[in-house]
Amino acid sequence: MWHILTDFERHPEWNPFITGISGDKSVGGTLHINIHPPGGKGMSFAPKILAFTPGRELRWKGKLLLPGIFDGEHYFLLEAVSEQETRFIHGEKFSGILVALFGGMLEKTKEGFEAMNAALKKECERG
Repeated sequence: MWHILTDFERHPEWNPFITGISGDKSVGGTLHINIHPPGGKGMSFAPKILAFTPGRELRWKGKLLLPGIFDGEHYFLLEAVSEQETRFIHGEKFSGILVALFGGMLEKTKEGFEAMNAALKKECERG
């Protein structure tokens, strides 16, 4: 699963939500991400990587303009259950003074990540 999640160049082939992702895959590096929420407008952002632990964790944090206005910390955690099974934990924590104003957008983002999760499962099972 890790190799699919971090093969950024291939995301557009299987990922219906993150339509583009590139950048430095190291802690402190900047990513360039394009998303297209279902029923919403596409947008781009450039978060910083907070954690990149091969096989275990990818975490980034983005912000709108300045820190504290609208921040989003996104994480992907992988836990081995068995040799053939991995638990995938995926979430986002939003903070900042404008979070309450973005409720509709956050719901579309949630739907987009749910579609991504289903597509990731399918891609992993495809082998």
